[in-house]
Amino acid sequence: MDGDDRTPVRPGTGWPEDPARATTPVATTPDRVRTLAADCGELAELDARTSVCRACPRLVTWREEVAATRRAAFARERYWGRPVPSWGPPDARVLLVGLAPAAHGGNRTGRIFTGDRSGDWLFASLHRVGLADRPTSVAAGDGQRLRATRVVAAVHCAPPANKPTPAERDACRPWLVRDLELLRPTLRAIVVLGGFGWAALWPALAAAGYLAPRPRPRFGHAVSVPLDPAGPTVLGCYHPSQQNTFTGRVTGPMLDAVLGRAAAIAGVGIPLDRRG
Repeated sequence: MDGDDRTPVRPGTGWPEDPARATTPVATTPDRVRTLAADCGELAELDARTSVCRACPRLVTWREEVAATRRAAFARERYWGRPVPSWGPPDARVLLVGLAPAAHGGNRTGRIFTGDRSGDWLFASLHRVGLADRPTSVAAGDGQRLRATRVVAAVHCAPPANKPTPAERDACRPWLVRDLELLRPTLRAIVVLGGFGWAALWPALAAAGYLAPRPRPRFGHAVSVPLDPAGPTVLGCYHPSQQNTFTGRVTGPMLDAVLGRAAAIAGVGIPLDRRG
């Protein structure tokens, strides 16, 4: 591991599951994001290039500031401090689309939806329906493995106040578009966590060549939208944020129902009649 533990982890220096190398090309503008994303022939290279992106100055400054100052509970930990790449196998049949990494979650651990309360709820549910090996995900390299499932984000850097700008969302879109293009041969179900991810997904689907209904379907929990006959089914799911779980807007059974339906559509996971 490289020396100064208050700077972002340099690619290729030993962080568990780091997909990048010292020679991985870096996008420094939205135009460069489009070029580098479109040029990826496989998801491993897409994840590598995503993980070193520096196209949005505000997000770069924020994620690195958080990595340097840290939260008191994690004061002794090294933070990842880079864009958090998508995670999961290249032949995934289920895709989860979230908003962005948490400042002290994925921005700390280097794995999407890992290390915060939302991730605790999500991985517990994925495990219950048979899409994850373990009920928890605490850090990259912890042995967790997703089964036929991949997790992505509309924006790959932790944003201030958890609110990316429209320009930042659009700058990051080509990474999502290329994920959708490369997954097309196997993808059967897409679960979108929250309204921001729902709004971000539809233009990405169109750019990736999927036929989607017009006008855009409204977001809602358990909303189901089949795409063209050969395409995946898009499912809406309330985000398992602290606010939603504390107020009961989202419960474990509600998450299980949507993720279990995605698993059933994709023909993976644990059949309903065999779940404990």
